[in-house]
Amino acid sequence: MRIREQQLGTRNIVGARVEQRRKELGMKQKDLLTQLQIGGIDLNASGLSKLEGQIRSVSDYELVALAQVLEVSVLWLLGIEE
Repeated sequence: MRIREQQLGTRNIVGARVEQRRKELGMKQKDLLTQLQIGGIDLNASGLSKLEGQIRSVSDYELVALAQVLEVSVLWLLGIEE
C-alpha cells in the first residue's frame, strides 16, 4: 500500500471518508472504480485518487453513486452523521 505523499486538499469534504470506507471494505481503488463504472459513473484512477486526496471536486451524481457502492449514506460521506 502506498502512503499519500501530498497533503490533503480543500476541494471536497468526502474524499477522506471515501478512502476510509473503501479500506474498511477491503476494496482497492480499481474495485471501487469498476463498481462506479457499472453504475454509469465515468471516473478514472487519477480522478479517484484526486477525489480521495481532496484535490478534485465531487459531483452530486458521483456522491450518490459513491454512497451506494460504499454502503453508506450521503450524509455520512459529508460528515454530517456518524
